[in-house]
Amino acid sequence: MRHAECGMRNEIGAARGVFTVTDETSKEHSEFPGPPSDAQAGAGRIPNSALRHTPVLLREVLEWLAPKPNMTIVDCTMGGGGHSAAIVPRLMPDGRLIAMDCDEQALEAAKARLVEFAPKVAYVHRNFRDLPTVLAQLGCARIGGLLADLGMSSLQLDDPQRGFSFSREGPLDMRLDLRQPMTATSLIRQSSQRQLVDLFRDYGEERWAERIARRIVETRKRQPLDTTLQLARLVEEAVPRGASRRIHPATRIFQALRIAVNDELGALRELLSVLPDILAPGGRAAILTFHSLEDRLVKQAFRQGAQAGRLRVLTKKPVRPSAEEAAANPRSRSAKLRAAERP
Repeated sequence: MRHAECGMRNEIGAARGVFTVTDETSKEHSEFPGPPSDAQAGAGRIPNSALRHTPVLLREVLEWLAPKPNMTIVDCTMGGGGHSAAIVPRLMPDGRLIAMDCDEQALEAAKARLVEFAPKVAYVHRNFRDLPTVLAQLGCARIGGLLADLGMSSLQLDDPQRGFSFSREGPLDMRLDLRQPMTATSLIRQSSQRQLVDLFRDYGEERWAERIARRIVETRKRQPLDTTLQLARLVEEAVPRGASRRIHPATRIFQALRIAVNDELGALRELLSVLPDILAPGGRAAILTFHSLEDRLVKQAFRQGAQAGRLRVLTKKPVRPSAEEAAANPRSRSAKLRAAERP
């Protein structure tokens, strides 16, 4: 009975593939039409990275999420639309996909990828922490399934102007939602040395947090610190030469800054706290994590939900990519999939 929990309001425009959702932060309305125009759908508007985006653990996500005809499913992190492109056909003929992302560029790429299913998809430019509000505005009491892929998409990593990669020169931006004011540059500029140490330890689990924070504070006194390669070189110089270099020295620092800029863990906590309330009986949640901080929160929330009788954990251990997938898509190597069901 997972398909009868959500009736999209006709006045929102489900028949035309147009969904208007109020952004409580800006107090404005965002309207997302169904099929893009020919010009929008042209190759010039779709980044190459979006076209070659490879969804992680796709077969396993479909297995544990178990989308079925006439069900309503939320993709909380639409990204390039890879998972959703496989989910939507399984919801036919009368199912619905609510496609959320706080990154507007990702939504635009997904629209082009899912153009043939436009009347069945509601595109919502919001953070998934706002999901209860979004569902209320769309007339959904409960949903049949929820997917959250917490990894970075190729669309984001391969664009140097977004500032997520330490291998390409670009501004230290790191915002997922370009409407928000704080960037990584402003965070670095405004934080004290003690705050930077705590940030790098708490969000990056960085052993050399003290040395790196001290070097940042010393450097910003002499010159602006506002590009990706500039920060990456600084971190490399701050880390002792004899230190283990299994990964690039800047990896954890970039992770910590991105998490802080976007309040990623705070948003995840809010989503996990409402899962039992928004899932219909038998509804499932599948969540893909890519580092231990995220995975720990998901594991704990599922366990607590099970202890309270509000969730049933489906994956006793996290599902990992096969050796073949990890070799074909190196960005999948750290992925962990956990799934739970509302009894």
